Formats: sequence, C-alpha cells, structure tokens
Amino acid sequence: MAQIEQLLKYQSEDEKLLRLERETANSDERKNYSQAKAFLTKAPEKLEGLEAKANELTKLLEQLNKQYSDIYETLQDFENLDELIDGGADISFYKKNVLQITERLKSIKAEVAALTKSIKDADEEYQSMKKKTIAVQKQYAEYAETYKAYKESKLAEMNAIKAQLEKLAAGIAPDVMQRYLSKRNERIFPILCAVSNGRCSKCGTELSLSAKEKIESGQPTECDNCHRFLYKEQ
Repeated sequence: MAQIEQLLKYQSEDEKLLRLERETANSDERKNYSQAKAFLTKAPEKLEGLEAKANELTKLLEQLNKQYSDIYETLQDFENLDELIDGGADISFYKKNVLQITERLKSIKAEVAALTKSIKDADEEYQSMKKKTIAVQKQYAEYAETYKAYKESKLAEMNAIKAQLEKLAAGIAPDVMQRYLSKRNERIFPILCAVSNGRCSKCGTELSLSAKEKIESGQPTECDNCHRFLYKEQ
C-alpha cells in the first residue's frame, strides 16, 4: 500500500495546485488579457481585409462610372432624331434603342448608388475597427500588467506546493508517476479513486478479477473505463 498511500498524499497536494491553476485560468484578469491579445492578433488581418474590400469596391465604382459616361455619350447621338426622321429613318428602331439605353443608364445609376453605399459602409467599418484596435492596444498593456501582478500574487503559494510535490514524487515509482502526470494532462481528476463494492467509485465500472487481486496486493491499478488509479480503502 506504500505506493498508493504516497500517491494519495501527492494527489492531495496536487489538488491544491490544480485549484490555484483553475482560479488563475478563470480569473477576470486572465480573461481580459486573453481577449485583448486575441483581438490584437486578428486585427491586422481584419484591417487589411477591410482595406482590400474598399479598394475593390472603388475599382468597381470607377468601372461603372465609365460605363455610365460611355452610354450617356451614345445617347447624345439621338439628339438629332428629328433630322434622322426627316431623312426617312425608321423611327421605331431609334425609339427602341433610346429606351434600351435609358433603361441601362437607370440600372447603372442604381448600381452606382448601391456601390457608393457599400464603399461608405466599408470605410465606416474600417475606421471603427481602427479606433477599436487603438483602444484595445492601450487596454492590452494595462491588462498584461494586471494579469502579471495577479499571477505573481499566486506564485509563492504555487511554488511551495510544487516543492512539496517534488518531495512526494521521490517516493513514487517513476513509471507510476509518469502515468499519473499523463492522466493529469488529460484533465482527469481526481486520478485516484476508491473501490466501492467491487466497482470504480467514479464511473461505476465493475473490476475484473485480476484487477481486484492487484488492488488487494497494493499495486496501482487502473479502471478499465475511466482509467483512473483505483485503491482499496482501509
């Protein structure tokens, strides 16, 4: 039972460390710092994308304005429509063309208006994003200092626990210790659980005959289902 007893002592201390780690991870200081850092990491790409979008929309607007200008010039050819008619031209043909050109001009004008609005919206979004980025940059420096101070306030207590864990680990077989740490990294906690009526007290899985025999002998035994170490309470 020596190994199990040592593991239980280790786990008891480790639980204190885990609590401090979780408090730090879930603290407002860390959340503020992490959110600001994540925003600033993505901000350059976001700003670049907005700028590229605005440039692309501007090019499209220039193309539409040129189309409008070209078509409008074509429409000027029909200013002398009376002279063409007097010369025996087919008036229905010219009327049809004037109507088509006028409708196309209306369509382009509507596209220009919509595109102009899109450019305005894109520019406003860019300016808003830029202002927010500048504001978050200032906040980030403050959050970084606050989070650093918060971690340092916990550091002494955490280091004391780690020192105690090192002492306790010296009395645990290296392979068992490695398995314990591996489970901890997998977010399995508690890692040691008592056996209750021949079952794992954590997940309820019934132990095999060989597992029961190992537990009786005091050897570290894993649950076949949740893979925690099992032990028999004295």
